[in-house]
Amino acid sequence: MAVNLVNVEAVSKVYGTRALLDGVSLGVSEGDRIGVVGRNGDGKTTLIRMLAKLEEADSGRVTHSGGLRLGVLTQHDSLDPAATVRHEVIGDLADHEWAGNAKIRDVLTGLFGGLDLPGFPQGLDTVIGPLSGGERRRIALAQLLIAEQDLIVLDEPTNHLDVEGIAWLAGHLRARRSALVCVTHDRWFLDQVCTRMWDVQRGAVHEYEGGYSDYVFARAERERIAATEEAKRQNLMRKELAWLRRGAPARTSKPRYRIEAANELIADVPPPRDTSELMKFANARLGKTVFDLEDVTVTAGPKILLKHLTWQLGPGDRIGLVGVNGAGKTSLLRALAEAAVSQGERQPAGGRIVVGKTVRLAYLSQDVTELPGSLRVLEAVQQIRDRVDLGKGREMTAGQLCEQFGFAKEKQWTPVGDLSGGERRRLQLLRLLMDEPNVLFLDEPTNDLDIETLTQLEDLLDGWPGSMVVISHDRFFIERTTDRTYALLGDATLRMLPRGIDEYLERRSRMTEAAVAPAPAPAAAPEAGQKPAGGKSAGDARAAKKELQKIERQLDKISAKESGLHAEIAENATDFERVAKLDAQLRELVGEREELESRWLELAEDAE
Repeated sequence: MAVNLVNVEAVSKVYGTRALLDGVSLGVSEGDRIGVVGRNGDGKTTLIRMLAKLEEADSGRVTHSGGLRLGVLTQHDSLDPAATVRHEVIGDLADHEWAGNAKIRDVLTGLFGGLDLPGFPQGLDTVIGPLSGGERRRIALAQLLIAEQDLIVLDEPTNHLDVEGIAWLAGHLRARRSALVCVTHDRWFLDQVCTRMWDVQRGAVHEYEGGYSDYVFARAERERIAATEEAKRQNLMRKELAWLRRGAPARTSKPRYRIEAANELIADVPPPRDTSELMKFANARLGKTVFDLEDVTVTAGPKILLKHLTWQLGPGDRIGLVGVNGAGKTSLLRALAEAAVSQGERQPAGGRIVVGKTVRLAYLSQDVTELPGSLRVLEAVQQIRDRVDLGKGREMTAGQLCEQFGFAKEKQWTPVGDLSGGERRRLQLLRLLMDEPNVLFLDEPTNDLDIETLTQLEDLLDGWPGSMVVISHDRFFIERTTDRTYALLGDATLRMLPRGIDEYLERRSRMTEAAVAPAPAPAAAPEAGQKPAGGKSAGDARAAKKELQKIERQLDKISAKESGLHAEIAENATDFERVAKLDAQLRELVGEREELESRWLELAEDAE
């Protein structure tokens, strides 16, 4: 039988006039792996802080088992700014001691990319004070994971980690024996790590078995049942109210318990759900050209991030962009955006970017300080436009639109500077989409957004007809909203990944292994006029890249045809002659696709 580590009994917590938690009772046992989800501001962080006894409850109590070894990662670290990374993470261990510890080696390699901390100026001897918030957070996480605990409590552990780091952390936590309670908006991470879910809603906590996917199914079923019960109750309430309204004389003659029952029904009706209904704004058509890059070089100061890049973003393309930090993902988007804003006048350090004449670009950057803090929410929306034409003769004012995005009337007069990170992100999205773009660049759009807002954004993007490039460390979001994945692996090239993020992680793993393997003896330099080893010149590589892009467009068309044929087969399931003809066409397409995929793999080697 599993030992109980933490008990939460009838805990309540009120801030101002709002009850974040109301009579919540929970328990954490050995082996539990619990994910905590809910909307921003509903009390997730408050719950785990009280669980860890970092914050007192207004009522109820929290008890820990005797001798509980508890590790907590909060959103604000307590690292000594004057100390070095070595002191905070490894302590007084000599080099031969910590280097011989498999756990320490695994944590340092997984979180920092190597035992020498390649991203830090003095490696382990780097002083913490000048480091960024993201670097400090990784140090605090490393400090926690190296220690031994019975229970680990993590608040947004995937923040500031790239796709590779998140995958490593998920594997590390699965392999640990410690119990885990984790608040995160990363749904892929929840599915990989958690076996139970706590959903914090309106002061209560609902428990579900399984990871995030199981929770989604279970919650949908619970809400379906609740909707059925609500319909019955609403019908009963209407009957009771009709009975009560049969005039004052009749009302006084009725039994008092009937009046009290009706009042209880009215009092128990839940408030309307605060939904943010996101809309489809992109109406402008795109021409054949969106962005064409020809032999482009992108730099950041003296550093070359991308060189000899020939690539095309076409109408309706939905691209996910992943890569190591500093490889140039944001720089590439900025180069494209500058070319679009200047109508092609501002070009990168080398090569040329051709921008389509019909392109209307909206760029959501990582910077949320773009809006003046003194500006009111409604004023920020009205800066773009006062009214939006929704088509079919329907219009909506800026105020009505704000309400649809979750900004109630009183919230519309809040200064932007007083909004939470998630609210400011939502406001940025609203302003961008109001301007009816047909090309979207989204740089880390999931930052500070809760899962409910993320699913609403994904729902919007599902039906959005323009071209889109998304940079994100949120694997679930990338896979959900884009059709193709490209990677910047830090070698100044852009590669398409037919198998998506799984392939990216495999490539990165091979690169890491190659980096620590002994370097091979240098090959003899080719004689003058001779082609490099393998017989492939730079011109051959560029030609291969162009053919790759052509094949990718052909594969997209074949995929669309295959989907259409599958739909036709389903519609004509009883017409065997028609199905036979459609099946023959489908087999032809599959053969054509397999040939193109084989050719794509051959060319990918040449392009590299």
